[in-house]
Amino acid sequence: MNKQIRRLAVALLACYSVLFVQLNVLAVGRQEELNADPRNNRQTERDFNRPRGAIVAADGTVLARSVPTPRGDEFRYQRQYPLGDLFGNVTGYYTFSYGSTQLEQTQNDVLMGDTDAQKLRALSGLFSGADNTGSVVLSMRPDVQQVAAEALGDRQGSVVVEDPHTGAIIAMVSNPRYNPADVAVHNSKLAEDALTFLNAVPGKPLLANAYQERYMPGSSFKVITTSIALENGVTNLDRQFPATKEFIPPQTTDPIQNYGGTTCGGSMVEVFYRSCNIPFAQMALELGPEKMVDGTKKWGVGEKLPFDLPGPAASSFGEVSDFTDQLPLLAIGGFGQGSTTMVPLHMAMVASAIANGGVMMKPHVIDATLDHAGQTLSRTSPSVWKTPIQPGTADTLTTLMIGVVNQGTGRPMQLANGIQAAAKTGTAQLNTTGPERSNAWIIGFAPAEAPQYAISVVLKGGPNDEISAGTGGKLAGPIAKTVLDYLFAHPTGPGG
Repeated sequence: MNKQIRRLAVALLACYSVLFVQLNVLAVGRQEELNADPRNNRQTERDFNRPRGAIVAADGTVLARSVPTPRGDEFRYQRQYPLGDLFGNVTGYYTFSYGSTQLEQTQNDVLMGDTDAQKLRALSGLFSGADNTGSVVLSMRPDVQQVAAEALGDRQGSVVVEDPHTGAIIAMVSNPRYNPADVAVHNSKLAEDALTFLNAVPGKPLLANAYQERYMPGSSFKVITTSIALENGVTNLDRQFPATKEFIPPQTTDPIQNYGGTTCGGSMVEVFYRSCNIPFAQMALELGPEKMVDGTKKWGVGEKLPFDLPGPAASSFGEVSDFTDQLPLLAIGGFGQGSTTMVPLHMAMVASAIANGGVMMKPHVIDATLDHAGQTLSRTSPSVWKTPIQPGTADTLTTLMIGVVNQGTGRPMQLANGIQAAAKTGTAQLNTTGPERSNAWIIGFAPAEAPQYAISVVLKGGPNDEISAGTGGKLAGPIAKTVLDYLFAHPTGPGG
């Protein structure tokens, strides 16, 4: 009898050991795998029944928050976005059935109180049920965001405003945009319908076009070509270009023309503020594929932008091999046509680098993360990404860009109260046949002598519309002026 009992005890102990090991394998060893399994929604259900912290703007305005739901709701909390679509491409959405995007995704651990620092600080309140959520504080100003959105209107495009010395993004608006509250509903069918609709809307509202899309830059790219030419001794402020209407590059019989087929030439200063195409095509050819491509790479072209929002795009110019037997493509690339494409945020960074003496900072929207008591978890420190040009080259480009505002195509960006701006316009012709299609650009900074803000504006053109019929100066210039005039009139906010 005792022998049978011993055998049963051994068998039960063995079963317990197997069960113990299996439970630990499931709970610890395969935790991440099981949580990531789309069939397992238990973790998601637990998260939706926990409090979640807020995303707030630089002035404390709440951009995303969770509030208790009425009794009888499936979940205890509902995510809200008080400013609607104004910050949708920055906050993203947080949903039960379709996951999360943007800051809601990348800052999830902070918002849920799951970082190591938050867990450690919460030990003292382990048995009290204290709220352990954190918050994310942005560098962005809602008032400037609203002004930029209103200036952009219903036109497809983007406005980016950056502090050139720190890389902090002050405003970043993309059109079309969407309201994340339409997706962050507990009803999965309604969320699905909202996403289906948004995915079918032309212009990609779910994509943050300001940093996740790229566009042909046209003449705004001439600041980069000019910088490379200055750095390599190909041009200077005294260089003279003959007045010409057409130029035939090597390897083709197809001539390059200035915008509108005009005759254009003169000093480096004049061809820059008049935005002649031919001189910049010639400079690109004089530099050659190796120096031109190397110069664009110093500006970060070809690399994904080092941004603290997910999925940044990379601007594009091309590789040396793309131009060796295609010199006409190199020539038109010199004035921002052909295969050249730039991300709107990147163009703001280009303007910022010139304003910052040739130093390009890493852009960021997150200023700090805080625990529930308001204590700092992390704070973004300004850091350098690239140093594409020397300070002297930045000074020369500033002189040229001042000429654009005072005498040239950028006169619509002349600011109020005598504040001197520096800018470069761009009208990117997207097709050579059929109805004209053009992107309208302007990039710049102000005050020119002691820059505080850098800006890029792009309006996406289409067949037979206002944008394609206009130019960067006439269409994008007034938007930049509106935003910068507001900033200088309200340096600390609506009451400042």
